[in-house]
Amino acid sequence: FIKRYPNYQRRYSLHRKMPVQCSAKCGKRAQLKRPKTGDALCKDCFYFAFETEIHYTIVKAKLFNRGDYVAIGASGGKDSTVLAYIMKTLNNRYDYGLKLVLLSIDEGITGYRDDSLETVKRNRDQYEIPLKILSYEDLYGWTMDKIVAQVGLKNNCTFCGVFRRQALDRGAMQLGVNKIVTGHNADDIAETVIMNILRGDIARLQRCTAITTGSDSEGVISRCKPFKYTYEKEIVMYAYFKQLDYFSTECIYSPNAYRGYARSYIKEVEKIRPSAIIDIIHSGENLSITDKVKSRLPTQGTCKECGYISSQDVCKACVMLAGLNKGLPQLGIGKSSKHKKPLQQLLQEKAAKSKEQSEENLAEDEKIAKENSPDEIMQRPAI
Repeated sequence: FIKRYPNYQRRYSLHRKMPVQCSAKCGKRAQLKRPKTGDALCKDCFYFAFETEIHYTIVKAKLFNRGDYVAIGASGGKDSTVLAYIMKTLNNRYDYGLKLVLLSIDEGITGYRDDSLETVKRNRDQYEIPLKILSYEDLYGWTMDKIVAQVGLKNNCTFCGVFRRQALDRGAMQLGVNKIVTGHNADDIAETVIMNILRGDIARLQRCTAITTGSDSEGVISRCKPFKYTYEKEIVMYAYFKQLDYFSTECIYSPNAYRGYARSYIKEVEKIRPSAIIDIIHSGENLSITDKVKSRLPTQGTCKECGYISSQDVCKACVMLAGLNKGLPQLGIGKSSKHKKPLQQLLQEKAAKSKEQSEENLAEDEKIAKENSPDEIMQRPAI
């Protein structure tokens, strides 16, 4: 072939693609293309851009104050592992003055969570950050394996999400931290916006794009999202190139989760419009709600059963837990009005049982007091 076409090799070499240089003009060859901006960067410039953007997000939103005690929600996955590494790195580099601790929740999923917690324990040793682990078994008397056995695979993620959010709050209170940081990224927040639109959930729609939720004035530990504008693809690339130790297996109970359909939709839109994720977040941020609608939205208070934050008299976690304990696992799934009657019956039964127990304790105390009275002791035969 070369003998027959002697000029082919020369022409082919001229038309071959030249190595792409780093867009940051550092002189190195580009090794990746950023999904967020489309820039071709070398690894070092990508690290710098990734870390600097997160630092800018933290500073602009004033997420932390010097001396804050911050709990990092750690699951062992890519997001929480990169979050722990980034928080440690930025805290040292920019002297935030934060005290960090890892907080993990053991949902009790055999073959998934027990393995991922081993990754968290290795992260604890690698990053030299203390670790606190709380379990559903200790907090609620249930594991996700037991819950799924009772409710099936349709609404199990609802139980897990509600219990995990409250478990994080309980763990944070036990540790005495000022703030909780979670690894929710731009993709997660965009998915939540779409889910709340499809549900027609205005109350959650107006706050799901907030970078910080809760405050000391509300009596709630603040939750922050430093990865609010960080693409999931870039988090994966950062973890890969940095060779971070993370757990990559998907939860065995999540394939049927409602969030999965929102994720698939966004991925399809992103193929047509690469900026779709950030556009959806900005749309949620600029959402304006009239005063008339605001007046009908539930206000945040505290649950009269457990004392944790809730927009209802009884929080979702207590409703679901009561349903599980009484053999009514669907209690609390869907609209609250749907299960108001059985919930009231459960609360009345609980109050009656508590009253009966109190009366029994009072009668027992009176009996002991009577047996130990001076008159009763004098009437006893001498030994």
